[in-house]
Amino acid sequence: MESSSPPPALPGHDAHPLAVFLVPLGPSRHELYCERQHDGPEEPPSPGYFGALRQRFSIMLRAAEEGQDVAPGSSGVLAWLQARMLPWVAARVAEQRLLWNLRGRDVVVVSYPDDLTFDQVMPIVKQSLRADYVRHRLWLVVDGALLVLSGILALVPGPNVIAYYFAFRVVGHWLSMRGASYGMARATWTGRALPALTALRAAVARPPHERERAIEALARELGLSRLSTFLDRMLRRRT
Repeated sequence: MESSSPPPALPGHDAHPLAVFLVPLGPSRHELYCERQHDGPEEPPSPGYFGALRQRFSIMLRAAEEGQDVAPGSSGVLAWLQARMLPWVAARVAEQRLLWNLRGRDVVVVSYPDDLTFDQVMPIVKQSLRADYVRHRLWLVVDGALLVLSGILALVPGPNVIAYYFAFRVVGHWLSMRGASYGMARATWTGRALPALTALRAAVARPPHERERAIEALARELGLSRLSTFLDRMLRRRT
């Protein structure tokens, strides 16, 4: 199918546009995906309790992405907690990398199957971001309330692991909402049609014993080292 021309990226907006992939999960199902890349502009630290949480959150994310045992600059009980949370954090990074990376991005390049047009792709993108925003807004309220309740455990000697857990979730939901909002309202989207993503649609429909090899070959062609893991998780979630 001939694709309509996407708008060109605006020069001077973002030296490092965010690369996003619209990954097919079936004939008419898609999921937005991105891998680790340039982090974009650093947000200045904000004062107060939430600012401190966000800064600690960012440190843990970098540690999880780089496969470190503990987040740098930590010691004592906090380092002990972070070391045990990192595997869980790494899984959350994989799920929310796109939304967290969308914050502050002026230009986003979405790659999509070449059996779609750019005009067909953007409603899918916006609908996905809108659904993510609503979902994270709901969980922000729920986990925020649980974080407040977990403060009761501060009276118990020892590290308040439950409070750390809900604090991480609160910050994660807040940043996800910001990323979804920025992607819907402020980012300029451009795109490119890739035959490999169209082939991926056929690959995910294969029997499981054939699907894995086909996906791995296409992931190498696309230069996406973690795509196979992402697709496996998404396809299991929908079965």
